[in-house]
Amino acid sequence: MEQERVILVGVETEKTWKKFEESMNELKSLTTTANGEVVFSLVQKRQQVDRQTLIGKGKLNELKNLADAHEADLVIFNHELTPRQSQLIGDEIGIPVIDRVQLILDIFALRARSKEGKLQVELAQLEYLLPRLVGQGKNMSRLGGGIGTRGPGETKLETDRRHIRNKITAIKRELKHVAAHRERTRQKRQAGQVFQIGLIGYTNAGKSTILNVMTSADTYEQDQLFATLDPLTKRWRLPEGLEVTLTDTVGFIQDLPTQLIDAFHSTLEESQSMDLLLHVVDASSEDHQQQEQTVLQLLKDLKLDQIPILTVYNKADQIDEAHFVPTLFPNVLISAKSSRGKTKLTEAVKLQMMEILTPYTVALEQSDGKTLQRLKRETLVLQDTFDEEQQKYIIKGFAMPESFIIRSMDNELDS
Repeated sequence: MEQERVILVGVETEKTWKKFEESMNELKSLTTTANGEVVFSLVQKRQQVDRQTLIGKGKLNELKNLADAHEADLVIFNHELTPRQSQLIGDEIGIPVIDRVQLILDIFALRARSKEGKLQVELAQLEYLLPRLVGQGKNMSRLGGGIGTRGPGETKLETDRRHIRNKITAIKRELKHVAAHRERTRQKRQAGQVFQIGLIGYTNAGKSTILNVMTSADTYEQDQLFATLDPLTKRWRLPEGLEVTLTDTVGFIQDLPTQLIDAFHSTLEESQSMDLLLHVVDASSEDHQQQEQTVLQLLKDLKLDQIPILTVYNKADQIDEAHFVPTLFPNVLISAKSSRGKTKLTEAVKLQMMEILTPYTVALEQSDGKTLQRLKRETLVLQDTFDEEQQKYIIKGFAMPESFIIRSMDNELDS
């Protein structure tokens, strides 16, 4: 696929200067992920953005000349453009103009694999485009081709508002059915008393790598933003025998478009039933502290901040471990691709589980091998010794509050 030549535009204001450089670097990475070649970055410092064109008439004229000089195919603004702004800028410079939101939606359209993922992307795209259908002119003619125009079906969007609204209603109805099916699956897992772990974190922090290493799952794993879109749940058997589930989710990003939070609500909702969240952080990123805060704020917004969290500082092989200072606790510093990293993470997860689960001690007859095997599969067994005097196995471990062993012990106490 031929790369499109792209000019990036960013306006640094009094409100955005702290995050501005990181945000522009992120926009460049997003553009590369969407198969665009950045030929120029136009940056402007202003007290506040221009209401009509964000950058003002003089800078707009400069942008037009730059587009001609670099033979650019597309301009991407690092700000959400109103329909009017998008139209004014596009008419002035003569080539298509999109914003950060449309770029992210485009990447999600490329990455969606499951039926639900594709539906959610299409819904977000339609809701974004609906108010922008009037006066799109040149931009509407390129829908279905190029960055910012891709959809799950890559079909041209009709400009008829009623048609778009009907489509939005139909997708929402279908998503309700898919969400109901997901809820039934989740309830089955909960009913089975399986300890559930969710992988969350900034995009490209290494969540999919960790899922692959721990469960041998074959997920899409690339050094790209938003490599994972659809939530994927796999079983992970701990060395002691306990089986837990590990769920990978879509990566977070600063200024995540509100359309995406709404559209992917059911995807992120998957994390609400987790017993433990692994917050994966790219320790090698210069902006990792800012990225941590972005994720923590989004967790708060999604009411996920009540779930126990273990921070996993990943990519330790790319930093000087001796001088790394963590900011979140509890934490573990690993390189997911090393065997030592897998062992360190497993031990750290077990420590967290011991704080969450209920401790138990039980004595089993020599002949009760079935119960022993079940305990190893469904609880975290830490000690398994044979008592010569009692001629019994003494098992010590940790279990879910509703597990069969805890219930049976409670019944014994009641009787």
